[in-house]
Amino acid sequence: MAKDRFLIAPIKQGLRGDMKSWQIPEDSFERLENAFIDKGCVVKRFGSRYTGTGAAAGFESLRSRLRIALKTNGTTDGAGAAAGTVPGGGNGNPGQMFSIGDAYYTVAATGAMIPFNNTSTTHTFNITTGAFVFDAAAAMTQIYFYPAEPVMGLFNYETGNIHNRPVIASDTRLIYQYNGTSWNAIGPVTAGAYVPFTGTNSDFFHMTNWMGSQFYNTFLFVTNFVTADGMWYYDGATWTNFRPKFLVAGTDVQNIVLTARIILPFKDRLILLNTVENDAAGNTRSYQNRCRFCRNGTPTTAPGSVAWLEKNEVGYEGAGWIEAPTEEEIISAEFIKDRLVVFFERSTWELAYTGSQTQPFIWQKINTELGSESPRSSVPFDKAILTVGTTGIHACNSANVERIDNEIPDEIFKIRNTDAGPFRVAGIRDYIKEVVYWTVPYISDSEDSEIFPNKVLVYNYKEGTWSTNDDSVTAFGHLEQQIGPTWATLYDKWLEATYTWEDGIIAPQPITVIAGNQEGYVFVLDPAFPSNASVLQISNAVFALGLVTLTIVNHNLKDGDFIKIENCQGSVELNGNIFEVTTAGVNTITILAAAMTAYTGLGTASRISRIDILTKQFNPYLKQGQNISVDLIEFAVQRTTAGVLNVQYFSSTSGLDLVNEGNASGSTLGSYVLECFPYNINPLEAVQRLLWHPVYFQSSGEFIQIRLFTSDESMIISDTVEEGFCLEGMMLHTSPVGRRLQ
Repeated sequence: MAKDRFLIAPIKQGLRGDMKSWQIPEDSFERLENAFIDKGCVVKRFGSRYTGTGAAAGFESLRSRLRIALKTNGTTDGAGAAAGTVPGGGNGNPGQMFSIGDAYYTVAATGAMIPFNNTSTTHTFNITTGAFVFDAAAAMTQIYFYPAEPVMGLFNYETGNIHNRPVIASDTRLIYQYNGTSWNAIGPVTAGAYVPFTGTNSDFFHMTNWMGSQFYNTFLFVTNFVTADGMWYYDGATWTNFRPKFLVAGTDVQNIVLTARIILPFKDRLILLNTVENDAAGNTRSYQNRCRFCRNGTPTTAPGSVAWLEKNEVGYEGAGWIEAPTEEEIISAEFIKDRLVVFFERSTWELAYTGSQTQPFIWQKINTELGSESPRSSVPFDKAILTVGTTGIHACNSANVERIDNEIPDEIFKIRNTDAGPFRVAGIRDYIKEVVYWTVPYISDSEDSEIFPNKVLVYNYKEGTWSTNDDSVTAFGHLEQQIGPTWATLYDKWLEATYTWEDGIIAPQPITVIAGNQEGYVFVLDPAFPSNASVLQISNAVFALGLVTLTIVNHNLKDGDFIKIENCQGSVELNGNIFEVTTAGVNTITILAAAMTAYTGLGTASRISRIDILTKQFNPYLKQGQNISVDLIEFAVQRTTAGVLNVQYFSSTSGLDLVNEGNASGSTLGSYVLECFPYNINPLEAVQRLLWHPVYFQSSGEFIQIRLFTSDESMIISDTVEEGFCLEGMMLHTSPVGRRLQ
């Protein structure tokens, strides 16, 4: 009997949850995990790589981690001794590190460190107080400390050459800058010592660029919205505590702004949104719906500046405040063209400019029921701003607010509300792949060990499609800094040049997306890279009876996840191998291993992401009231070296895996493996870009549904899981078989 053929290509729908599986379009998916829609194809999720460069093999991860060059007692003496306290003290957990020259010390427990390349006779650290002691280490050498705190923000400082803006990072303690090879603390610093912030791992930072004491200066303004920490600004060399005084009678504790959730420049002024202020009596008051603004021009002249003095002060005009007529809290703000949209908890407003020096701003309501619940979730576009609210993901065009996640209406309600979940949501736009990423803490069965985000929600804004990734990201940012030489720094003559115009190492740096995680690592998201960066530090490894217990602080893994271990010193048997994880607490996991020598530190682990794709329930004969028989599906996949995916199929709506049932009964037709590498029997495939590979089925029923996934057996094979994947289409070979009631 002749078979009908149905081609599903191009694929443009992505994840759909707005209808039942059999009702969604043919090129959509009930599940799309660790893959996304890109130019009509299903492709593997982004990979990641280190930001740091120049380290010796096995030490690359340390260049991608936030670190502090200790100031007070931060250099060993002539005998290699040093003692002091790290900024902010300990964090109560192992996982932190020190380095002195080429010696490294991993904090495994209170008072004990695992050394590598060690010469010191004493090396202790108190994880509670932050006190350290070294003796007989390398003499007269700078000590670096790796706090292992979550990355709490990634921003660009508007200085430097075009396409080379420095990247600024923050953790819970300090601010760091990327110098092209590593991340180093830059402040705040006063009196020659770091002044650490005191916020928790949910007190994220907001930063902005605006003019400084002169019009040609650019200052970086910083806030984490913690009253005790206040606000700061940085001029590229010096840090200054930013405490705007708004009345002449003000002192250092009266009539000043202590902090604000958001700092932004708008209409030649600096504005503060959602402020905490001290009044004339020194009482601290919170004004969650307030906008406070300075006069035109620089907001930071000398101490006692008149820039913020309110308009009712004699002889001054232009500064002041205005409160929105709502008791909701200001959550987020973003620009669309020359207009400032401010998102409250359940409503959206515009801070409109009047042009009047007496009252330069007024509040205008845009939407009365849709707002934002995540301060860092707003992503600007030319014609709209996307933000994550309590009832959906919204787009505001400055005149209207509407929901854009109608294809996945239930995803928004999977965001965990405990442990400050909504505040952990952060968004970023990837200009190269034309997608938006939101890091999201989803509700899960192992919620007790997943304080930090465990998913990335991916939105292809060109095609309007959705997907999800399993990942742990605390902050997103953009990286433009040059890693290699630029054309501006090269002076060779063309006849003497050993490079070409198209040489990648001297091309302008594109705007790439970077991310930070809960252990202080910063890495580049690279859709062309097929594997994840090794950015989970192994603080300790103990072997007993075939079981290895790994200390990985805030690992954010769950039972059944897979990790690849690398860079271990001492326990080299673990390196390069992939293991299935069993969780044993927030900071501990176990894996199975045959043997292991003593661990001496520096090990890291990377998450192995499982591709999991579940199609819709197919039946092209529904209008005729007939069932479907499927004998064959041809998958159009791009050629890889060793990539494979396993295949399952389900008949009707039973959810019964017919591959397992066929194996159990001995009636299976094959291995049900989709091989993405060339067949030996077809030599031409070795040079083809696109391969049409068949998988045979024996199914008839109301529907057929296909699952493509990485099996547990494949998850431990590096050559398989570190391959890319691209599905360009599917050809279903089908025939009608009887009526549904037969």
